[in-house]
Order: sequence, then C-alpha cells, then structure tokens
Amino acid sequence: MRTFKLLVAYDGTDLVGWQRQPEGVSVQGLLEEALAPFHDGPVTVTGAGRTDAGVHATGQVASVHLASGVRPEDLHRAVNARLPPHVRVLRLDAAPASFHARFDARAKTYEYRIMNGPLVAPFVHRYAWHVACSLDVDRMTDAALVIEGTHDFTCFQSTGSRVQTGVRRMFESRLAVAPGGPSLAAVPDATVEGGRLIVYRVTGTGFLRHMVRAIVGTLVEVGRRAADPSIVRALLGGAPRSAAGPTAPARGLCLAAVSYVTPPELVAAHR
Repeated sequence: MRTFKLLVAYDGTDLVGWQRQPEGVSVQGLLEEALAPFHDGPVTVTGAGRTDAGVHATGQVASVHLASGVRPEDLHRAVNARLPPHVRVLRLDAAPASFHARFDARAKTYEYRIMNGPLVAPFVHRYAWHVACSLDVDRMTDAALVIEGTHDFTCFQSTGSRVQTGVRRMFESRLAVAPGGPSLAAVPDATVEGGRLIVYRVTGTGFLRHMVRAIVGTLVEVGRRAADPSIVRALLGGAPRSAAGPTAPARGLCLAAVSYVTPPELVAAHR
C-alpha cells in the first residue's frame, strides 16, 4: 500500500459537497471513481475538510492509500483525465504511510466573497454573495477582529449539529476590499461600475458546520447597520444563535488552504 497526498480545487456549484451522499455528485465520489483503476477493491479518499453543497475550494487537501506501483506523475495525469473539468487535482505527491489529510491538519483558511453594489457581473455570480445595499466596511472590519483568539463558537453553528465542544482557535479574521483580488476574485469582469468586492478571510484550527457563513451573515448585518459591532462579542459570550445574522449563501465560500504546520507568525501574534 502507498499513500498519496492530493491538492484539489473544485467549483462546487453543481456538487452536493465533498462527502459522498446517497444521491448527487460529490467531490469525494468523483475522486474515488477516478482512482479506482489503481487499486484492488474500494477506494477511500479522505478530505481535510467536508465542504457543503455549493461551496468551492482552491486548496482542499486529500489523502488516499493505493495498492499500485504507478509513479505519482503518471497517476496525477490519469486522475485528471478521468475527472470532470470543474474538479482538478492540482498536485499529487507520495506521502508518508501515516499521513492523514484530516487528522494531521493544523489550520484551515476559508475565504468568503461579497459583491457589494447594484449589479453582479455574470462571471462572478457563482462565486460571491451579491449584497446590493451599502455596507460599512469599517464597522464590519472591527466586528471581524473580535473573532480572533480562542472562543466557543457554538452560537455560529447550524442547529442540530453534534460536536463535543464548540471551542476553536482563530488565528486570523480580516476583511479587505479587493477589486480584482486573490483566488476566485481574479476572473473577467470581477467588478462593475459602482461595485466592489469584499473578501473575508479567516484561518483557524477548525470550523463548525456553517460557522463561516453564519459569521459572514452577522458581519453583513453589522455592515448595513442592522446590528451593532458589539453583537459579535455578545454572541461569543453566550447570546443565543437567534441573535446572529442569517447564514450567508454557500456560493461565496471557498476553502482556500489547509496547513499541516501551524503558522508560527500567527501563533506568536495571538498568544
């Protein structure tokens, strides 16, 4: 048996998410089908994060064990040849036998894109939440900074979730106005006249179900002055989930990176 590490990108618009489901097309299922010819028996691909339906990725990481002597570079080409164009393995490398994409991960980075303005360009609407009303980015930025540090984020998870604890550590929680900006922002016609792209970037040890989308929904409420920036601190202090903003649409969310070494500069900044 050999272990491989995969760096995966996908447009999640028409997918049911990362994880296999009884119905619908998943990223995990597509990868397992593409890798099946290189293993005797069922193939199991493990992802670092289980993105939901409609969520994208530019930096998902996966691991797989295969009973095959194929060279990594040949396997890389073969897998992409069997995948649909909206899912791509960007890198495929041999890894230590003990490597586990999920359990070995030390931090994940998500980016959420908001197109703020009267219109959203046709090349962007699949990858951003269109918010037409005026948003006060300074207020949103102040509220986002409160997320940094170690907190109980139970107030930002979807109802019915089952986790032992909602405590997570966030190394970074920042907003930026980025016309043309990073990753998925760099597409044709990213902005239209009178509009701007707002990118929320958050890095942490782990995330609860719908957590980032609930945070973004709350930040938008702050930005449109329907809530005070202090609402974030109140939510982290035990205010009910109903006090948070709506859950933002999945299409604006992207898993941007997975780190297997906790960034030392982030640790130093938030000790």
